[in-house]
Amino acid sequence: MSQNDSLKQELLDTDDEYRRLFEEHQNYERRLETLHQKSFFSEEDEQEEKRIKLQKLRLKDRMQSILRNHQESGVSANTV
Repeated sequence: MSQNDSLKQELLDTDDEYRRLFEEHQNYERRLETLHQKSFFSEEDEQEEKRIKLQKLRLKDRMQSILRNHQESGVSANTV
């Protein structure tokens, strides 16, 4: 496991906001998978797909920001 993966896991275990963002991101990923299983992809489905992808990106950006802040501070997530 890389140092980055280790910090991500530590944040999942100790940081409520990071864990919430991660769980939301996973929920959106499951919704995308469900959407892609449809045999017919309507215009509404395309709009939903775009909306979900945008939400996922926002969540991932915020998670990356939290991760970067912890890396830059050199502080273990356990002390947060």
